[in-house]
Amino acid sequence: MDEQEQKDALLAALLPDIPFDGWTIEGMRAAATRVGMKDADVSRLFPRGPREAVRWFSHWADRLMLETVAAQPIEGMKLSERVALAVRTRLQLLTPHREAVRRGLSLLAMPPNAALGLKLLYDTVDAIWYAAGDTSTDFSFYTKRAMLAGIYGATMLFWLDDRSENAVATDAFLDRRLAETMVLPRLRSRIGRITGGFPDPTRFFRLVRPRL
Repeated sequence: MDEQEQKDALLAALLPDIPFDGWTIEGMRAAATRVGMKDADVSRLFPRGPREAVRWFSHWADRLMLETVAAQPIEGMKLSERVALAVRTRLQLLTPHREAVRRGLSLLAMPPNAALGLKLLYDTVDAIWYAAGDTSTDFSFYTKRAMLAGIYGATMLFWLDDRSENAVATDAFLDRRLAETMVLPRLRSRIGRITGGFPDPTRFFRLVRPRL
């Protein structure tokens, strides 16, 4: 197995225990034993321990979302419909691991991990826009991601406590949030008049955008 396959295998072995034990180095070592790995493999694959495992979990979900959406016939869909499809797909992929997501968010909420949490949020919304076919390179690249970060974050928090069948309540919540963005051009102008000289809220996304 290559390194990605090894990390995926260790993650798959670890996820069932997360709801009970959380993201811990002990849990990672136990999972490694179950798949025939050693403690040294855990340190090699995830040298920063649980926080790096959470990072891989998030990127794993992004990767599967991109693969799943790429296999869908989205050419005739509106951009907002493509975005909704990508968000729903990612949440559906995470549904068997809802408590692992909750535990991961708790870990990322700790002050030492806040920057990582923001970076992972950026990576996810960037992947969603990519899945939706967004090719913008101008300032809208950042405004779109800043807007979607708020929508996705709110939708995920709603989804965590949603017990409706097939998460239909979350779907409705997402649709309402996305419908509100249809007034984005007017809202952008309104924000500009209201905020005036306030710092640019999209500056964070320009700072954390991966450098090619």
